[in-house]
Amino acid sequence: MRNVGFRIKENFERLEEDVIRGFQNIPTPNIGDVMGRQWAMHHSIKPVNHPGIHIVGSAFTVRTHPSDNLLVHKAMDLAKPGDIIVIDACGDMGNAILGELMCHYAKVKGIAGYIVDGPVRDLKGIADMGFPVFARGGTPRGPYKEGPGEINTTISCGNVPVSPGDIVVADDDGVIIIPKEDVTAVAKDAKELAAKEVEIVKSIYDGTWDRTWVDEVLQKKGCLVFE
Repeated sequence: MRNVGFRIKENFERLEEDVIRGFQNIPTPNIGDVMGRQWAMHHSIKPVNHPGIHIVGSAFTVRTHPSDNLLVHKAMDLAKPGDIIVIDACGDMGNAILGELMCHYAKVKGIAGYIVDGPVRDLKGIADMGFPVFARGGTPRGPYKEGPGEINTTISCGNVPVSPGDIVVADDDGVIIIPKEDVTAVAKDAKELAAKEVEIVKSIYDGTWDRTWVDEVLQKKGCLVFE
């Protein structure tokens, strides 16, 4: 029996720490732009605490029943420092998947944050402690602890596939997933784009930003311009 739907994989291969740290100063929009404007989670998955959060880490994945967090508790015990626990709770808003106590425990364990495709609770307590939590919203209704669920299998979170060891980058704009096999190319392209945008900002203020491309595109697409 394979126990599909109720199984735990305790270990997976993580990328080198210096590779993960390479994304620390890259905003999620720059990463998304060099990934075909895809791999961004649904816009409703946002930080539930103070602005200015930017986290990077290895995805530690959990699939759980929308009303249950038994497998999330087990994930907290298994996750390593720097991991980000990414939880597929099907986007259902009925029951909170975690709350303040679980954030305190994760903080002590060195877990870098939670990404939850569902709601959480204790929003003020989480905000006051400043632990990074991204979720679809909040509800006071608590979860059950019955299962089933899975740990460290490929999941869907915010309409994006996430596998154990993928890179998670999350900030005020939302959450981006970088498949682990693509991280080198994505990091290079995103850094180049960020540098290019710095130059564009400079050109805006010195009056040299080239805007001819706008009319060129409109003409190419057959747009009628008239007075």
